[in-house]
Amino acid sequence: TDWEDAVKKLGYSDDWKTYTICEVMYSHFKLFQRQPIIFCNVLDPSTNKEAAAGAEVTLSGKQAKLPFDAILSSLVVKAASSSESALVKDTDYAAYYSDGSLIVETIEGGAAKDATKLFISYDKVKTTEIGDDDIVKGIEAIDLCMATVSITPDLIIAPGWSHTSTVQAVMAAKADVINGILGAKSICDIDCSASGARSYDAVAAKKSATNLIDPAQIAVWPQVKLGSKQFHLSTQLAGLMAKVDSGNDGVPYESPSNKALQCDGACLEDGTDVTLTLEQANILNANGICTALKFMNGFVAWGNYTACYPSNTDIKDYFIPISRMFKWVGNSLIKTFWSKTDSPMNRRLLDNIKDSTNNWLAGLVGSEYLLGARVEILDSENPMTDLMAGIVRIHIYMTPPSPAQEIDFVLEYDTDYVQSALA
Repeated sequence: TDWEDAVKKLGYSDDWKTYTICEVMYSHFKLFQRQPIIFCNVLDPSTNKEAAAGAEVTLSGKQAKLPFDAILSSLVVKAASSSESALVKDTDYAAYYSDGSLIVETIEGGAAKDATKLFISYDKVKTTEIGDDDIVKGIEAIDLCMATVSITPDLIIAPGWSHTSTVQAVMAAKADVINGILGAKSICDIDCSASGARSYDAVAAKKSATNLIDPAQIAVWPQVKLGSKQFHLSTQLAGLMAKVDSGNDGVPYESPSNKALQCDGACLEDGTDVTLTLEQANILNANGICTALKFMNGFVAWGNYTACYPSNTDIKDYFIPISRMFKWVGNSLIKTFWSKTDSPMNRRLLDNIKDSTNNWLAGLVGSEYLLGARVEILDSENPMTDLMAGIVRIHIYMTPPSPAQEIDFVLEYDTDYVQSALA
């Protein structure tokens, strides 16, 4: 729920290429100041590890600094010789992570209080063993969110991994259906590495090559940076969308497009600067790709379409805010009326659901989150055999507002003003 909570539970490193979760922690809590967020850590130090050769370490100020990837629980510390008995943690020495290192510090009164050197061996994290299959398992764990933390995500990201076709496909499948009934959106990065799209005119082909065409996907390119820190655009877009939603009582009816990102530049994975004109950004948008644009007032997200555009022209699928509203309304109704499941299906139950839903939708219309909405129970959708089996279908008609992505001013020279001014 906040920065301190995340660091306490997960740890933190500025090496975001190795520890990709830390990039999201920093962006979401430090830059966009949003919460909550659900992390799924697929790194298991008990198995994703390798032994580091034991070595003699000279102390400086009673401290020895080990690499950040040293696993604290595996430490074996001895007084200067590998043959001596191991020292006792928290009695002879303290060990903790600080400023990108694992610090081993002798304790006054302990057996190593006068030591100038220590012999230390340990296991270190082996992140090279982590692959797409591990990320896929993490994505599948999204079904556990409701059971463990009583909420489900409406945005799914996997920065550093979501540029691969395998991860993109699984993210889309999970976003389409969570727990068999709920839905979300996945934000997928388009590869901008040396083997990816390195210019705006190559992005559409790269998007097509990885089959980024699902309405549940939002495709983004390239990356962005703030000072010396570099972010996947999926990371920042998720934070921005959460911020925009928060400003609208949590209702996702407004597009993130033309809203400020927390960056001062756009770049490729290797840090090469990317500068887009408005026309180039619109070409990306026309291919269902969101980007970062600096045009009027700093860098903003740019693009209103999900990844299914332009091949899919169903408005409830291709506009980001409209598509999200359909998911959000559906999720909200399921959660609201879940307690009614398995109640006796009689006229009173159906009228209660219908009237309550109509009142809720009317509130959304009154707040202009919807242009209009109503509820009907149609005979054509509820055959007798289904009613006898305890199945009822309630039809929601709704229209979220489209983003005003083009505002045209028509300028005309009016000769009447000449006459009236000079008469």
